Amino acid sequence: MNLSLVDPFVLAQDCPEVITGRLRSGHSTSIRFSHRGDLLASGRSDGIVVVFDIETNGVARKLRGHTRQIQSLSWSTNDRFLLSAGQDWKCVLWDLKDGSRVRTVRFEAAIFIAELHPQNHMKFAAALFEDQPVLVDMSNDVPVKHLLPTIPRRSPMERENVSEKQAAQDAKQTTTVTLFTPSGDHIIAGTNKGWLNIIDATTHEIKYSFRVGNNILVLIRLTQSGRDMVLNSSDRIVRTIPLPDFSDPKLDFDALQLEVEHKFQDLVQRLSWNHVTFSSTGEFVAASTWMNHHIYIWERGQGSLVKILEGTREELSVVEWHPFRPFVAAVGVDTGRVWLWSILQPQRWSALAPDFIEVEENVEYIEREDEFDIQPLEEIHKRRLDQEDEEVDVLTIEPVKTTTQFATGDFRMPVLLNIEASDSEDEVVAVGAGQFRRRSPGAGREWMNDEDARAANGTPPVNGTKRRR
Repeated sequence: MNLSLVDPFVLAQDCPEVITGRLRSGHSTSIRFSHRGDLLASGRSDGIVVVFDIETNGVARKLRGHTRQIQSLSWSTNDRFLLSAGQDWKCVLWDLKDGSRVRTVRFEAAIFIAELHPQNHMKFAAALFEDQPVLVDMSNDVPVKHLLPTIPRRSPMERENVSEKQAAQDAKQTTTVTLFTPSGDHIIAGTNKGWLNIIDATTHEIKYSFRVGNNILVLIRLTQSGRDMVLNSSDRIVRTIPLPDFSDPKLDFDALQLEVEHKFQDLVQRLSWNHVTFSSTGEFVAASTWMNHHIYIWERGQGSLVKILEGTREELSVVEWHPFRPFVAAVGVDTGRVWLWSILQPQRWSALAPDFIEVEENVEYIEREDEFDIQPLEEIHKRRLDQEDEEVDVLTIEPVKTTTQFATGDFRMPVLLNIEASDSEDEVVAVGAGQFRRRSPGAGREWMNDEDARAANGTPPVNGTKRRR
């Protein structure tokens, strides 16, 4: 019904225009849309993962399993499982059917980013701080970690003539970002020296290496088809690179040559970019700016800037584009709010009532002779009974447009009616009539063990001995 009220010319627009809302549940640090687009996962600074319902802008579920800030989020293909990586050096796989923790994987270093396998939700790749990237298999109760290489693959001639200085520099390289190709057969990894490595997910060998620049590769994102890639580098340049079909068995990596398609940058203000993303169709590239409150949108066809989203007074960190709508969400650095940009959709009521006429100014109305006549009560009662006999279908769910790359399946997250929907119970506690105080950091974390609880509250561990007074 609501779709028929929207002007079809409005539906044809591809770019959002103005701020249409905001979401708030704690201080968000990272967000990620589900593949179906009906849910938005938000990782908070206190380690809680909040799942928002996009249609109602309400909180659908809260997941507690981290003690530090959430670093990255990743959805499974069917949107049932969610992987969260936190600054507490662990990754948690959540089952959104009941909100339980399926697996918890701990590391010996901080986590940059963790990405789920597109075909198997029990596998993920993670980039670690000053350590080798890993491919983790969580099929068993004890997760198995496979180390992935970081040193780029060079040609035979370069390997023979490599100098000691170059070998020492290669040994210092670390992987800063990892993600899977849509088929899951290869892993794309970026290093702190500007190298892009294509790693075989089965043999864990580097098939191809490409030098993008001399600076750190901060983030890599692919389109839904996996044929285009956008890179955010610390040299203040956003690059797009066309990719071949890695699932093609005839692909020859020795003859592969990647080339940069577009370079997007601000030559006037020399802005740095916090986060980049593709649009739903891959025609646009959006980026949030460092120390600025704007979102820049470029068109890939002409390589030009087409729009700058404004409306906030704070710096924006993570920016995400809806899977199939002109809808952008971004996280504010100062307040932790999730800002939403979309298109204002004027409703056309004439689509439902053919005799409805939209007027631009007041028109004098002339009533009919029998329009306000008093009707008999029996006729009014009979009319109401006839309306009650009409069957209203409230169970049928209209099909939602989804991406062609991801088969979302039939899973839908169940609705919880007793969820803590407001922020007051998370941040503020009533202590009296009109008196409030902030909740202590350790409150509401009964699920943690003693060591994690003491770490969250800042209490030193107890060694089992008593001190003499």
